Amino acid sequence: MKLSDLYWHRITPLHFLLWPISVLYSYFLTLKKLCYWLDIFPSVKLPVTIITLDSISVDDDCKTPLLHWLVDCLIAQGYQPGIITRDNSDNPDLPREITLNSDPHSIDGKTFLLAHHCQASCPVWIGNNRVATAQALLDTYPGCNIIICINGMQHYRLERDIEIIVVDFSEYSFGNGLLVPAGPLRINLNQLRKSDIIVTNGTPNHHLDLSKLGKTYNMQLINEMVYNVLNPEVQQPISSFKNRQLHVVTDADNSRWCFDFIQKMELNAELHSYAENHRFSQHDINLTEADAILMPEENALQCKKFANDKLWALPKRAWINSELQGILLKKLSNKS
Repeated sequence: MKLSDLYWHRITPLHFLLWPISVLYSYFLTLKKLCYWLDIFPSVKLPVTIITLDSISVDDDCKTPLLHWLVDCLIAQGYQPGIITRDNSDNPDLPREITLNSDPHSIDGKTFLLAHHCQASCPVWIGNNRVATAQALLDTYPGCNIIICINGMQHYRLERDIEIIVVDFSEYSFGNGLLVPAGPLRINLNQLRKSDIIVTNGTPNHHLDLSKLGKTYNMQLINEMVYNVLNPEVQQPISSFKNRQLHVVTDADNSRWCFDFIQKMELNAELHSYAENHRFSQHDINLTEADAILMPEENALQCKKFANDKLWALPKRAWINSELQGILLKKLSNKS
């Protein structure tokens, strides 16, 4: 269990100390944004459309499925998108492209999942400097006309054209509804009023009034099918695993979601949870007594080189109605 789990999802005496720090953090973010707005801190405008996609929560399982939907939507409409994200490796280097041939243990699992999903249709680049990373992507792929910047909500140096913010109201993501470090939120809900597109998942509690945020678009996560890691074209519904002896292997980032998923689907499964950013090895999935082994897709792909035929990947897909697609395309046409 993460230390944050002890107080991010409840109110404890510790919050008498944490809440004032959260207030100071909120003022700091406001001051930082004001400095960029007044050109005290210089920003950079690139010659292509910049879309930022981020979440208000530190832990959010919705952002990656929404990104997959966004990439598919843009490509289907004839756009040529590229993705940039921050390099979270222990030894950050110059901006570089992530492909299927990249070492999955040297990068974040979600980033490797992006490269697997997008492949040649949408290049994925990582780097600590978002402006330099975006420029390196454009130099390599001059035909790219849209850059999606992940986790760029509070990074104002790279000017954005469209801002998409995800609000996940699940207990694990939204928690006690307080700003860090007192809670898991990175910004307050009332700071979202000027965002271009707000996408929600789940139902807020009765204390929250979403009408104050203006128009919001709801998404649903769908987890109905799994595919075999060695033979991805082989797919089966989750329901077909109900009467089998299962082992679910995951890292700490997905352990809570996997536990809830096992309970929801009424699976006869044993959960194996490893530390955050765990480097999976063949030993971790060498479970001879299991009829099948399920892993979240981002973890399963890290095991592809040494996978066996028992290993199945559990993807998260986003279902979003056509209304969001319509407003996105309208905003893009207005920017061109």
